[in-house]
Amino acid sequence: HTQLFSLCYFVLLHRVPLIKGKSARESLEEQGLWDEYRGKFPFNPTRFDDQSLSVSSEQMTNDADLAYFGVISIGTPPQSFTVIFDTGSSNLWIPSIYCSSAACANHNRFNPGLSSTFKNAGKSLSIQYGTGSMTGFEGFDTVVVGGIPVKNQIFGLSQSEAPFMAHMKADGILGLAYPRLAASQATPVFDNMMTQHLVNQDMFSVYLTRNSEVGSMVTFGGVDPNHYYGQIAWIPLSSQMYWQITVDSVTVNGQIVACNGGCQAIVDTGTSNIVGPQADISSMARAVGAYSANGDNVVNCNSINNMPAMVFHIHGQAFTLPASTYVRQSTYYGCRTGLQSSNSDLWILGDIFIRQYYSIFSRAQNMVGLALAR
Repeated sequence: HTQLFSLCYFVLLHRVPLIKGKSARESLEEQGLWDEYRGKFPFNPTRFDDQSLSVSSEQMTNDADLAYFGVISIGTPPQSFTVIFDTGSSNLWIPSIYCSSAACANHNRFNPGLSSTFKNAGKSLSIQYGTGSMTGFEGFDTVVVGGIPVKNQIFGLSQSEAPFMAHMKADGILGLAYPRLAASQATPVFDNMMTQHLVNQDMFSVYLTRNSEVGSMVTFGGVDPNHYYGQIAWIPLSSQMYWQITVDSVTVNGQIVACNGGCQAIVDTGTSNIVGPQADISSMARAVGAYSANGDNVVNCNSINNMPAMVFHIHGQAFTLPASTYVRQSTYYGCRTGLQSSNSDLWILGDIFIRQYYSIFSRAQNMVGLALAR
């Protein structure tokens, strides 16, 4: 029986289903408020401001296109929250009953007084955003993720939140990057899963559906073979803070259009698009036939079938994104590419890339695995 038990344990994967909901942008477009919002809160992928390395502040993004969230619970008895599982940050935080910002009023708030296992950490927390910040304090409690009870997990309880967060669908963020990135040196959730021996393998994997609201999944402790085809390409990390890798070049129709001579990129579930330096993004947009309008790279919806693929060359392998994967169609604003420019040299391979390539994040090997998503 023990052999059978160990075999069962080996294939025991902890799955957290993600809901693909409406993004803030979709809701705001429906209400006719998108242009006003965009003017007030311009997209700022400020993941890499140098301040993010200081002890108590961490940069986060105000990405209006984020659409995937999963449910976790905190406390005894459990209080439930929807969070973005974010490989581009390392802290866990949720709104608390001590927060009276508009952003907290329309989200679930944690009440530490109702949890018998809560302990105040006696530390304040501040997370900077492109357009404001989240401030609060830290506590310890039991956090249940995918059926895994993580004991004494440190997390942030917000006391004030930036106005744009009122439009975010998720209550909070669960960061899955390295401890080095964590604000106020908080231990990330997955690090506690590893040290408390709650996962069979020190890795987790992310599968994002293209259209359907259900089916997306974060799998803790291994890889789910039902979510990919063929071989996994293992890519060593170039830095262990974000899930950062080296991209050799980006080509369209066989010509190098960006990242000439190589560039650094992070695989980031907490960003929806492909983000890169302005000159490179403009070059890619031109190469696929997009033109700039209202801050988006716009294309004719009728020409998607004739548009070329973008190819990311990584670690000797080609990762192809056909036009159907990088063009987004909006009911109100036509078609746009999921290409966004930033003022950083660090590229972001966001959800557009992860939808096409099942992504495996291995802390055991400090590698990212990529395989064609099913």
